[in-house]
Amino acid sequence: MRPPGDADQARQGAILARIRFVLVATSLSGNIGAVARAMKNMGLSRMALVRPKAGAGGFADAEALARAAGADDLLQIASVHLTLPEALAGCRLVLGSSARLRSLQWPVLDPAAAGARLVAEAAQGDVALVLGRESTGLSNDELACCHYLVQIPTDPDFSSLNIAAAAQVFAYEVRRHLFEADAAADLHPEDTRPDLATAEEMDGFHQHLMRTLIQIGYADAEQCATLSRRLRRLFHRARPDRTELNILRGVLAKLTPGSCRAD
Repeated sequence: MRPPGDADQARQGAILARIRFVLVATSLSGNIGAVARAMKNMGLSRMALVRPKAGAGGFADAEALARAAGADDLLQIASVHLTLPEALAGCRLVLGSSARLRSLQWPVLDPAAAGARLVAEAAQGDVALVLGRESTGLSNDELACCHYLVQIPTDPDFSSLNIAAAAQVFAYEVRRHLFEADAAADLHPEDTRPDLATAEEMDGFHQHLMRTLIQIGYADAEQCATLSRRLRRLFHRARPDRTELNILRGVLAKLTPGSCRAD
């Protein structure tokens, strides 16, 4: 294999810069530092934190800095958010990592397929991998923000991985596929469109959809959690572009002409 030229390096750098690792409600600052180290090992730099649990010294405390082992710069530039949708702003693809099985089945990728998809779609725009809490992983509502569930095939009798160990597996797969020119070869052409709706656009549509279904009497505001997750899964699977999403929102607006969009 020929060494990468300047153009190749620029392309690879741009792809890595569009891949963010999102950590949800991480309870130990040391784990945040260890994830930063795992990311920097593989050339990744964008970390987003959702409600990190931290002491008086914040999440970048002495334990985090010690576990980062030289990746302090990633901690300094990490973004902090109150909600997962906020942390996913601008992302065209979102993968959620969790070891737990779900009663509502979600499309599942293994780490190799996840790495290939993140690299291929990062050529078109921002993408994210979401890692959940150390103890319970991602909630069902948080997973509903993701297009795919990603699972590492561990021993079923001892399936829980430290969050930094999981991050290292995914970061390695990203870097491995970064150097493969045909990373997008196994993707459906629809998945490489540059104009796919972003995470916040999809979230706005979904909120509009659920408001409309409640207003027309199809859904019960107190008992629609499962319906909401199923509809999110349906439209994540469809992956509409911005024009298609605007058409859908126009239809919803016609169904309830007296209402206004709250988003």
